Formats: sequence, structure tokens, C-alpha cells
Amino acid sequence: MNPMIKNILAVGAGWIGGSLVNMGLVTVGHSVFPIPGADPNDMEALAAIMPDLEPKYFLFPFLAHAIGTLVGAYIAARIADEHKMKLALVVGLLFLIGGILVNYMLPGPLWFAVTDVALAYIPMAYIGGKLALR
Repeated sequence: MNPMIKNILAVGAGWIGGSLVNMGLVTVGHSVFPIPGADPNDMEALAAIMPDLEPKYFLFPFLAHAIGTLVGAYIAARIADEHKMKLALVVGLLFLIGGILVNYMLPGPLWFAVTDVALAYIPMAYIGGKLALR
């Protein structure tokens, strides 16, 4: 297979695989820590309540972002033909862009936004890439 096509498919597979992990963990989080009086599918209701939530409600979103990115980067680096670490970081960048957008659409506490953007994406993509290269 053409290396460029394989690398593009690697990034796509990483993005899809990481997104599935992310969505799964967010769903589990809503089961473990249900937000009283809020429908997790209603973005407007979540946006209104987010700034007042206790820290425990941010555990699963952070884990979803971090582990989803790690898994996605790992998948991309394992499948890629060339530039494995670069492609793992591309997946991390895609998730970072998504994370910034989510933090904008669902504005939570500043401490969460900073922690999420600083630790859940690029560092986890790097770790996922390193694990895949072993």
C-alpha cells in the first residue's frame, strides 16, 4: 500500500478509535456521577450548570479526553508506515482542537479547562506514540 495512503488511514483510524474510547468513558461517567437534574444530551442545560459542578463531575471527562487521545495516538502510530510519532501527535492535535471547542461550548471552571488542554492531549499523544514505538 502507498505509504501516504496508509498514513492517512492511520490518522483516521486513530481519530475514530480514540473517539470511541472518549465517548464510552463519557457515557460511563454519566452513569457513575449522574448530574442531578441535567440531561447529558442537552448541551444548553449542561452549559448552564457546568460552572457550578463539583470537581468529581470532571473526572470522567478528563479521563475520556486523556485516554481517548492516548489510544488514538497509539492506533495511529501502530498503523502508520512512516513518521509514526508525528502522526501520533497529529491525532493529539485533532483531539486538542476538539477539546478547545468543547471547553468553549461547555465552559466549565477555569482549572478544568487549563488542566484538560495542558495535560489531556499533546502529552498523552506523545505517550501513546512512545508506547506504539516500543
